[in-house]
Amino acid sequence: MSNYRQLTQTEIEVLEHNVCWAEDWQRVMVAEGFKPYNFHRVIFYGDIRLGEFHKQVEVTKGFFKHSGINDATLRNVTVGNDCLIEKVGNYINNYTIGNDCYISNICTLETTDDATYGEGSVISVLNEMGDGNVTIFRELNSQIAAFMVKYNHDKQLKKALQQMIEDELRVSRPERGYIGNNVKIINAKDITNTVIKGDCEISGAARLSECTVMSSMDAPVFIGTGVICENSIICDGCSINNSVKMQDCFVGEACQITNGFTAEASLFFANSFMANGEACAAFCGPFSASHHKSSLLIGGEFSFYNAGSNTNFSNHAYKMGPLHYGTLERGTKTASGSYILMPATIGAFSVCFGKLMHHPDTRNLPFSYLMAYGDDCYLVPGRNITTVGLYRDIKKWPKRDKRSKQSKKSIINFDWLSPFTVGEILEGIKVLEALRNASGDNVSTYNFHEYVINASSLRKGLKYYDIALRIFMGAVLKRAQKEGFFGRPKTIVGKGRWTDLSGLLLPESEELRIVRDVKNGDIDNIQQLLDRFVEINENYSDYRWSWSYQMILDYYGLEEITEVDVEHIHEDYIKARRAWIAEIRKDAEKEYAMGDVDKEVFDEFLEKLDHEIDYEN
Repeated sequence: MSNYRQLTQTEIEVLEHNVCWAEDWQRVMVAEGFKPYNFHRVIFYGDIRLGEFHKQVEVTKGFFKHSGINDATLRNVTVGNDCLIEKVGNYINNYTIGNDCYISNICTLETTDDATYGEGSVISVLNEMGDGNVTIFRELNSQIAAFMVKYNHDKQLKKALQQMIEDELRVSRPERGYIGNNVKIINAKDITNTVIKGDCEISGAARLSECTVMSSMDAPVFIGTGVICENSIICDGCSINNSVKMQDCFVGEACQITNGFTAEASLFFANSFMANGEACAAFCGPFSASHHKSSLLIGGEFSFYNAGSNTNFSNHAYKMGPLHYGTLERGTKTASGSYILMPATIGAFSVCFGKLMHHPDTRNLPFSYLMAYGDDCYLVPGRNITTVGLYRDIKKWPKRDKRSKQSKKSIINFDWLSPFTVGEILEGIKVLEALRNASGDNVSTYNFHEYVINASSLRKGLKYYDIALRIFMGAVLKRAQKEGFFGRPKTIVGKGRWTDLSGLLLPESEELRIVRDVKNGDIDNIQQLLDRFVEINENYSDYRWSWSYQMILDYYGLEEITEVDVEHIHEDYIKARRAWIAEIRKDAEKEYAMGDVDKEVFDEFLEKLDHEIDYEN
């Protein structure tokens, strides 16, 4: 609101009659329709701007109080229309407050000199004692963060990214803290140097200092009892509750952090859930989860991951019922580059209870299990492709995306078979075939570095990998025909190796092109970088077809794909899908026979499998 006037003498007299006082009434400016009757025991210092106060405010369901200000001290504060501010124990200093806010029973709300609002600080993830590698700011998403971490060694790129962020902060950082419209802040103690966007509710928080809360009407944020949050950014749709302690963190869209969880110098992206445990220098990509008190996420990079399942030896045999959680999609990497072994459900990497996979070549055996027996660790390649857990995860992850359409900053590709994972499968096949060729068929076990592979497991692994390949080729071919780009690819982009930037699957060539464009100035601001990620994601189908076309030619030994070939590939696809579903059915029957699953749940799951034939054509 820009049109303010000075108080009339009559209005000043009404305010003074209601035990209000001003250091200088001439510096208290009000909206044209201002009425002074709903102000009681208010002290004004410095420059004050007040809106109109006509509406009733619902303080709890069915209980309305008139808007106004009671029992408060304000210094250099602007208050919008129809707010109710009362019971301010200390003061509100240097703040702008929007319309229709309810602020009650708080201690201090203040902006001090040199406030950062949690933006611009550099934290170190993956290596808690190392130099900073990720700069926190409000436009951060999982792709930019992964990009920063991956190329932290490139000094020129790092400098260019830092300059882009500083330019962004220079134009976006407010002069003082502000609170958006429809914000509710009650029973909170200390809020300092914090930006709170609209439709946020803060109830019982202990301390918010140097923070930005990116709430919105379609994705409100809730911050609850006992929360201490310092130098951090909280994005749309988040819930931070029950004595969470957080310092130097970024919390992405629709995350839940609760029940005493503590976090320092960590990143949490879309739909992550954290409770009871702690995190330090952790990069928690989309759908990371931790439920248990003994879980410590430290110096690792995670996504589609359930931390408690390894550190607490939870029962991951229970896969059919509603309490099963997916554990790992595309890898859980430590600062040293080794991979923590967790029970894999969706992705390219695998698990051993309590052990580390030290050798990088094991990354080329995706969808595998590792099981420890005494001093030996047995590798079961490709086993997870045919489990109930994987099948459920393929279906559930898209449904568990709780972000609103307007607050999807981080890009998430839910394809379980993609050029990224299928590329790993192809490498896995090479590894297994090389082992078999080296040792022959007449052996009971194969040694792969320090791991043991039973001969039967190797044969089944090759079978499962081939099933996955044929499902992928048939599905991609079907999509290409439906989307109208069947035939030789129109672009060479997509050929070669693919990578994963924390949810965005992309050709490595495109990732390296971003590196070049940032360094040479073709990408010179954050929005252009974000737009490039979006552009790559929008071209995913074209790039995937470019990669898949060559793969199909190589697999079937073709020069080009004819209509006869299409029919053959489709027949292989149907056979592979039916073989896949049959294996999953056997896994479900085995689990039911163990007595862990109710008959009703078992029958419902089998019914879903029966309907898989509906998706064959």
